[in-house]
Amino acid sequence: MSALFIAYRRLTMNNAEPLDRADAETYASWFRALADGTRVQIVSLLARSGEPMTVGQIVAAVPVAQSTVSAHLKQLAAVGFVLAEDRGTARLYRINDNCVECFPTAADLVMGHLSPAPPTAAP
Repeated sequence: MSALFIAYRRLTMNNAEPLDRADAETYASWFRALADGTRVQIVSLLARSGEPMTVGQIVAAVPVAQSTVSAHLKQLAAVGFVLAEDRGTARLYRINDNCVECFPTAADLVMGHLSPAPPTAAP
């Protein structure tokens, strides 16, 4: 799966069949990535900041060691929740906006709810 995009399929829940294995594994990796309070804090911080942040800025906001933040960022980047870019000597991290849009839908699908319709652009 590309680190730049998180893709999901909208499914209908007309039967009692489980998700196919590939989708189940993808969603499980997303849930594992958020199975730690510090990683949830980092995702929340990056999503709310609206701009890329350095590890130092994240450490200042989330009171854990820099090595711990770096390890969490690596896990979040592995599933595509966080994107990293190098600017000069700094590495900046930002939220992958695709994850903000599709993660709630993934949770709905796993729980057997119909996925909500995508938002429509205002005329």
